[in-house]
Amino acid sequence: MTTTDLAEARERSTPISGADSATGQSVAGLLRPYLGSFAAVVILQVIGAVAGLAPLLAVVELGRTLLSPNPIDHGHVWIVVIAGAVGLFVRLLFTAGSSGVGHLLDGRVELSFRRKLAARLGRVPIGWLAGRRTGELAKVVGEDVSAVHPLIAHVPGEFVSAFVVPLVSLIYLFTIDWRLTLITMIPIALSVALIPLMMTPKRQREQVDLDAAMGQISNAAIEFVQGIAVVKAFGGGERAHREFRTATNDFTDSFLRWVLGLAGIAAGLALVLSPPFVLLVVLIGGTVVITNGSLAPADLLPFLLLGLGLTAPIAALGHGFDDLQAARRAVGRIRDVLAVASLPEPARPVAPQGHRVELRDVRFGYVADREVLRGIDLVLEPGTVTAIVGPSGSGKSTLVQLLPRFFDPSSGSVALGGVDLRELGSRELYRTVSFVFQDVRLLRASVADNIALAVPQADLDDVVRAARLAHIHDRILELPRGYESVIGADVELSGGEAQRISLARALLADAPVLVLDEATAFAEPHTERAVRQALSTLAGDRTILVIAHRLATVADADTVVVLENGAIVEHGRPAELLARNGQFAEFWRSHRSAITDEIEAPVLQGDELR
Repeated sequence: MTTTDLAEARERSTPISGADSATGQSVAGLLRPYLGSFAAVVILQVIGAVAGLAPLLAVVELGRTLLSPNPIDHGHVWIVVIAGAVGLFVRLLFTAGSSGVGHLLDGRVELSFRRKLAARLGRVPIGWLAGRRTGELAKVVGEDVSAVHPLIAHVPGEFVSAFVVPLVSLIYLFTIDWRLTLITMIPIALSVALIPLMMTPKRQREQVDLDAAMGQISNAAIEFVQGIAVVKAFGGGERAHREFRTATNDFTDSFLRWVLGLAGIAAGLALVLSPPFVLLVVLIGGTVVITNGSLAPADLLPFLLLGLGLTAPIAALGHGFDDLQAARRAVGRIRDVLAVASLPEPARPVAPQGHRVELRDVRFGYVADREVLRGIDLVLEPGTVTAIVGPSGSGKSTLVQLLPRFFDPSSGSVALGGVDLRELGSRELYRTVSFVFQDVRLLRASVADNIALAVPQADLDDVVRAARLAHIHDRILELPRGYESVIGADVELSGGEAQRISLARALLADAPVLVLDEATAFAEPHTERAVRQALSTLAGDRTILVIAHRLATVADADTVVVLENGAIVEHGRPAELLARNGQFAEFWRSHRSAITDEIEAPVLQGDELR
């Protein structure tokens, strides 16, 4: 199974079940705690929108008064002017208040979303995280949360303006002339007919494809930058650039399909909502009604002014339509992450009795019809080192990931100290089991903080002691600020150095069960031998499980387990298995023939490997 297949299998196998009550199952569910603030935004915007009509109505009334053949009532004129000015002030005051509350609400919602995502990602199975690309989750936590901004800060006010202003205007216009009011509504009717065309299944598929293509660009860029050193060292620059160019070309194709699909509709919508088109419709309709003697010429003025007021909010809402759609999709992706089932926690956690590990008839598959592990029976005794060997794809990494409960077995059980891991609380589990894998991730923090990650209360002496055992202390002293050097800022560590930092972290945690996925794979032979000796000294009554590729690691083990096609085919002491001349012996001979460093070439002496 390739890395890509594994990631896809993990993704398909992850249950997307109902989220807890805190996450909700819809946009409304996610935003329900903020309904009071939303109501405040809407009420303030309603008052501001209605007050905003006062200046227009004042102009209308002034026009009708000044165009009237009757003598001008100066007192009435001043009242109208003052009313318009007050309305303008109230509009500015309340719309500013609505915008301010909306943006404060947006900050609260984004903070809440990020906290919920962080909490959820901290509770999902680690195996689910391992099957996700860095760019994918970074987009959800970063870009998608930020994309919610229009939905929170702008859409409520724009929707209110889009409905309240036309509604109040139409009521007023109907009191003047119902026929010309219906004519004035023609641009609105045309825009309402065009908007659904922007939301057809085809348009939505094009937008989904565009989002996916943008995500591919992010992933390609992140992977290229993170692997630039390897790419340049092995002359793969052209291939890496080609992958990035492919992603950008796919995005360009998706973008063009999206633009071409919407261009005609967007142009039509902009036309029917434009001021010239609105004025043309009102003037033509007004001319017909006035020439028929049904309307006084002065009464055309409110239709000309308020007609523009009818379409302006809808036009503004149309300009934000793309942002609204993007926000809706972003909330959907946030909801999907929040809906990932958490690692089940027992209602009454049981404390393990010791740290003997037992796997009984364990079966597991990333997808239902494809088992990776088949009927694994294995006992790991305290004080022993068990090495797992086998060809690529045999299930070694999957097996060791069951101990820290990255996944739960499909059937069978994994027990620690006589207790099924599913009956242990996660805190107890991670106090008992430490793990070091080849793919080491270090935080952008000081070296000391990275080592003390699992034991934040540890003092510097404890950190230094663990670093010495992991044979990384001398290298740390060479850094610009020693243990205070910030990884990623003051220094970039090599793969072997990062592994030893991770190993020091596990040693400091002092967990009784230690899982190692060839934790010294990137170390040079002398350092690797020293680290193995340190582990041997520390073993004591620890239960150690290690994936081994180097013969020296296998030779140091008390027990060797040979996996093939997800099943145990051989199990025993290294010398015993070598004497059987079976699959382990074949593994030993094939690896020994490839070794050029004598440090890694143990030989059989009697019944022991030396």
